[in-house]
Amino acid sequence: MAIPLKKFREVVFVLLYSQDCGQVSEKELIELVMKELAVTKKTAYLALKKVELIQEKKAEIDDLIANTSREYRFERIQTVEKNVLRLGIYEMLFDESIPPKVSIAEAIRLSRKFSTPESATFVNALLDHIYQTKEGNACDNQAIIKSAAELAQTEEVVQKFLQAAERGEVLRAPFEGETEDESDREE
Repeated sequence: MAIPLKKFREVVFVLLYSQDCGQVSEKELIELVMKELAVTKKTAYLALKKVELIQEKKAEIDDLIANTSREYRFERIQTVEKNVLRLGIYEMLFDESIPPKVSIAEAIRLSRKFSTPESATFVNALLDHIYQTKEGNACDNQAIIKSAAELAQTEEVVQKFLQAAERGEVLRAPFEGETEDESDREE
């Protein structure tokens, strides 16, 4: 029977955290995870494989955490949060099989389970900022509609000036607060 992805993610987190906390042999880690989290040897090794992939990107991920965190210097971020962030960022940036919003939601869940609600808020804010930066900030549809309308108005005015120029007429642009009809009148 396959292990649920939530459980697998917890196994990955525990292995990642354990490696960060001390020098434990791979065999000891596997045995510990199998016993404490009640998973098969195969699952433990699959999780360890994912941890190795995360470790390959650790320097890049840690730099991203350090450069994104405005509240705390990297050294002040607790080990639990660092490893939740490493897992979440790895999934968001390097694992295309997991939608980024799922990675963020799961990182928040892991923070709540293994740390504190405040930690979950911090993890959410940091991952959301990274996601927004990666995706580009979403555009406000109303702002786009307003800009398009303003552009259309500008094009109309330009067309009026071009047509007037073809007829040999000179128009002046309206001043702020003045209507186009008022600016068309010669004084």
